[in-house]
Amino acid sequence: MQTHDDFSRQYIDRLIQLAFDEDLLTGDIATEGIIPTRQTAEAVITAKADGVVSGLGIARMVIDKMGENTFEALVDDGDEVTKGQTIAIIRAPYNNLLSCERIMLNFMQRMSGIATMTRRLINLMTGNHTVLLDTRKTAPGHRMTDKMAVRHGGGFNHRMGLYDMAMIKDNHIKAAGGIAPAVAALRKKCALSVKIEVETTNLQEVEEALQAGADIIMLDNMDNKTMTQAVKLIAGRAKTEASGNINEQTIAGVAATGVDYISVGALTHSVKALDISMNLRQQA
Repeated sequence: MQTHDDFSRQYIDRLIQLAFDEDLLTGDIATEGIIPTRQTAEAVITAKADGVVSGLGIARMVIDKMGENTFEALVDDGDEVTKGQTIAIIRAPYNNLLSCERIMLNFMQRMSGIATMTRRLINLMTGNHTVLLDTRKTAPGHRMTDKMAVRHGGGFNHRMGLYDMAMIKDNHIKAAGGIAPAVAALRKKCALSVKIEVETTNLQEVEEALQAGADIIMLDNMDNKTMTQAVKLIAGRAKTEASGNINEQTIAGVAATGVDYISVGALTHSVKALDISMNLRQQA
């Protein structure tokens, strides 16, 4: 029987293979033409800016596809690093390192950028019980690695996809004829283990979601005063999630309303990659 870990490994393997296919379709023309022998080299991966590292495990999987190597990680995924700090040292055939350099850095830079932003937002919420969540607003194909990076940054994952949690949004409510019938329809069809979340935009909808028995109530694009009122109204009878254009300037105020969760799509849909480099040196 396939486990979730098996699925995750196969998913990432396919993603890495796609990266190889798009970059090395028929080979590496420059490297194969200049370095015909398989002389050994050492690659030093360095942070070019302060941040949180993510993607070391993926980089190791990338170089492993090229053959025998020695991968020495000097930090762990989730560790904070400073500009100029060495992250890892890899020893492998020179041509293998050159051919997969960009693939490794593409994963690490994106994932480290996500982890860095996640950590930054969490630090801005210090003193509150609120948990930072990601969303489904990820790069196609990178859902699992994007969400892995959020965890490395200290955040938590919202639903992985449409299959592992039920979120009733405005268009569902319109189609069902209201919040109550939408929740009732799901309760009849879903397993008891499936959480049901309802998106609300005002206090009336919050009350409707409460009465319908929602497990989580999303407070979508509400101002802080309204969210504070909503949290008091719900009074722990459901979990609360704030969502909608939350950023570094606003997140502390949103957390202070007492919500259980804050979801931020920008963690993964507006990624600023962390600058990371790889420099090679020939071995004797």
